[in-house]
Amino acid sequence: MENLKEKINLLVSSFEKILYDEDDIFLKNMQTNNLAGDNPERYRYWEWTQGVGLFGLWKIYEETGEEEIINKLNKYYERQLTIGLPARNINTTAPLLALTYLVEKEGNETYMEICRDWAQWLVDELPKTEEGGFQHLTSDTLNEQELWDDTLFMSVLFLARMGVILKKQDWIDEAEYQFLIHVKYLADRKTGLWYHGWTFHGCHNFAGAFWGRGNSWITMAIPELFGIIPCSGAVKHYLTEALKNQIDALVSYQNENGMWHTVIDDNTSYVEASATCGFGYGILKAVHLGLVDSSFEAIARKALLPVLQCIDTEGVVHQVSYGTPMGRESVQFYKDIELRPMPYGQAMAMLFLLEASK
Repeated sequence: MENLKEKINLLVSSFEKILYDEDDIFLKNMQTNNLAGDNPERYRYWEWTQGVGLFGLWKIYEETGEEEIINKLNKYYERQLTIGLPARNINTTAPLLALTYLVEKEGNETYMEICRDWAQWLVDELPKTEEGGFQHLTSDTLNEQELWDDTLFMSVLFLARMGVILKKQDWIDEAEYQFLIHVKYLADRKTGLWYHGWTFHGCHNFAGAFWGRGNSWITMAIPELFGIIPCSGAVKHYLTEALKNQIDALVSYQNENGMWHTVIDDNTSYVEASATCGFGYGILKAVHLGLVDSSFEAIARKALLPVLQCIDTEGVVHQVSYGTPMGRESVQFYKDIELRPMPYGQAMAMLFLLEASK
């Protein structure tokens, strides 16, 4: 247990360095493919990659109460407000999830107004797919009529939080509906695993890949949703069964070393740390919430040692796959994604180790 706490502290100490690392690939892309045409600097440190990281940092604060973490968060948001926030899309919504907790703690009205406006935009102005799904609009791609499994963690949890904070039942209802429609089109009936995406143009799941980190967003997001809103009996039952089906499948595909592959059902693809941490965290949280049988705890804990071995002496998590757009033609696309330290890798490791230490 003490070893886990030491590792968590090491992850936190290295977090800011990873948060502000230069992502040359992303920046080069934003200079030419920025849909909104606004200043690329606004996106440099305000994207889903940072958003997941900030959420992990907040969770550490909830557990430890260390005010230095609050200082880090405020420093980040004030810095970004000075630069200016980027155009709104699914991925640029992600940094606002942690901000909702900071708003609730400190009552900063400037922060609250940003969150309120962004949530209203999600409901009223974000492009929707057929049947009212959140189209996975990103900073560089419209992804017209497409549902992605990333969307629930990157934007819908935030909407649920704002619905609770502002007591807006229609926002809470919308968040629940987004989970339901994503289950409908992304959860595979045969395996229980989730496809990365679905398009209403042609009605298919692209390359049909069971992408590791994409699946882990679901393993994490469903228990997180239950911690945010009091889901009704039917919705909670439906989502819990989807989660159980997925976790049952994950047991079958866990590598003998305890990790999971970047393409879950393809053992020729590399084992990947961020997905493994997401699965470990989500499974443990589901066990602790009583959503799945306690026997699954051993499955999650089997991943601890190999994950710890991915953390170097400076607290940097390795064996993390880089940001991954939709594999539209081939599963090989996912196997070719490079490995490099990323803020979300740090955060997902924090979350896993934190839940494992309870």
